[in-house]
Amino acid sequence: MVKNEEIRAPEVRVVDSNGKQIGIMPTDEALELAYSKKLDLILVAPNAKPPVAKMMDYGKYKYELAKREKKAKKNQKIIEVKQMKFRIKIDEHDYQTKVKHIKRFLESGNKVRVVIMFRGRELAFADKGEEILKRVINDLQDIASVEKPPKLEGRDMWMMLKPKS
Repeated sequence: MVKNEEIRAPEVRVVDSNGKQIGIMPTDEALELAYSKKLDLILVAPNAKPPVAKMMDYGKYKYELAKREKKAKKNQKIIEVKQMKFRIKIDEHDYQTKVKHIKRFLESGNKVRVVIMFRGRELAFADKGEEILKRVINDLQDIASVEKPPKLEGRDMWMMLKPKS
């Protein structure tokens, strides 16, 4: 941010600390006016003809800006990608438990990567893995939508679920 002596324009449109326009004046005169009020002259619109400069307390302005950024950062929700791994020989109770965990992740606003792991010769039964993923989609269709459909990658088959908005 360009302020005080860093302003190179020969004349500027001056706005006081209350937002009231004072008018167009030479930069030196505007600086003297700002200093007499114990304020800084800050260029707010450098591309305007003539550039617009505002008189304000720069330290207070930086503090307010930092405070606003901190509040915005505090209020933002960070979406995590959780992962749930299945095997093709999964038992019914284990399946239900894992689906319950996926449901909890989705309800808290996270995305979930559902992975079917194949070991040894299980890769020959990729269709069973796809059946499990389709069953997960079916069981969670009321709270989740498929972001990336099932895809076989190496020894894993995976898909991405996101919460419905």
